[in-house]
Amino acid sequence: MILSRSAFALVLVSAALASPAWAEPMTGKAAKKLLFAPVTAEVEILPEAGLTQDMADALAMVGEGQPYYGAVAIAPEEGLMSEATVAAANFHDTTAAGVAALAECNAKKTTAQDCVLAAYIRPKGWKEAGFGLSSDATAAFRDYDRKTGAFAISVITGAFGMAAGEGSADAALVNCAAKNDKATDCALVIAN
Repeated sequence: MILSRSAFALVLVSAALASPAWAEPMTGKAAKKLLFAPVTAEVEILPEAGLTQDMADALAMVGEGQPYYGAVAIAPEEGLMSEATVAAANFHDTTAAGVAALAECNAKKTTAQDCVLAAYIRPKGWKEAGFGLSSDATAAFRDYDRKTGAFAISVITGAFGMAAGEGSADAALVNCAAKNDKATDCALVIAN
């Protein structure tokens, strides 16, 4: 996904404001307590999209099958079934997913009105905890070495990387950046 400069800046600012705990990585034990099951998602339909109940139900049904964290953006004048409708999924929070979905939707829309967020996709039973990993990163965390491990994420792209042993922090950062050429913001979030 290509983000505009303003969208990129918004993700960075949002990440900085939403994640003060990431200044210092947490332990694997602390992270494990904040994670959800990696496969089950729930959808919050946002009223500002103005969807009919039928459309909201259809979006919720489709959204539940997407990896969390995600967001769906629509071009209001084009409706839900438009080419401009975009789901951005498998991010580490809904803020970054929302920025990505809006940027892609606005790039695809053919009408004048800006796109709006129609839904958020979160882990089933989600409650704000100040820390999250994408569905794929949460699944990968099962293999995290709680003695010598390090785990890095990219808020902008949803990429992640982990490593264990000597030099694991640097290796996790390299592994994160290697997953997506736009993952220029990889940061260490878990370290033992």
